[in-house]
Amino acid sequence: MRSEERHHRLLTLARQRGKVEVTDVAADFGVAPETIRRDLGELERRGLVRRTYGGAYPVESAGFETDLAQRVTLHVESKRRIAAEGVRLLGSAETVFVDEGYTPQILAGLLPVDRPLTVVTASLSTATAAAESPNLTVLLLGGRVRARTLATVGSWACSMLAGFVIDLAYLGSNGISREFGLTTPDPVVADVKAKALEVSRRRVFMGHHGKFGASSFCRFAEVSDFETIITDTGLPVTEARRYSLLGPQVIRV
Repeated sequence: MRSEERHHRLLTLARQRGKVEVTDVAADFGVAPETIRRDLGELERRGLVRRTYGGAYPVESAGFETDLAQRVTLHVESKRRIAAEGVRLLGSAETVFVDEGYTPQILAGLLPVDRPLTVVTASLSTATAAAESPNLTVLLLGGRVRARTLATVGSWACSMLAGFVIDLAYLGSNGISREFGLTTPDPVVADVKAKALEVSRRRVFMGHHGKFGASSFCRFAEVSDFETIITDTGLPVTEARRYSLLGPQVIRV
């Protein structure tokens, strides 16, 4: 098997499974683990995957984005810790924007139910999680529903957001880097996120460490736009400090 064919098959497997393990793929391909490590190194250099101990997972791009079914199976424990930490930053906020994605969906289910709180979201899954509490008022943004993420996008969603002043926004992204800021593959998704950022007094980013250093097609925010970044301990302390120098507090959980 030629290197380009291995690269294509590796990337396809990573996108189908959400990750690949070096030893498993080496056995399947009938090559040495060192060959697969070199292949993954090349794919990482091209911005298509991110290496991890023993394997790699795909970077989302203009041509590739994971769907909700994949997201609910990847890094679940890390996402739960990140969401729980996000709730602790709620403070006295009475209105919050909760982004699409699985980590925000977890956060929505952890919001306090002992006081009134208004939740604005573009995500059907997040709205469902938050609507279970009688003390939470849930406002679901209108617009076209993206089948991949079950979130609304488009001019209606942005117009609704433009009429609000929100205390705190919990936002995610497909990639975050010190050079390119926060990015996502789809322009209409970027529009909704950018408008939520614009109308919110406080902004918190929540994301797994694998998103750091990755960049996608559409930039919607700078790292300095956020007061806090919450991620897991997979992000090295030295790298967390570099992000904190741009303004936000970086919390690793």
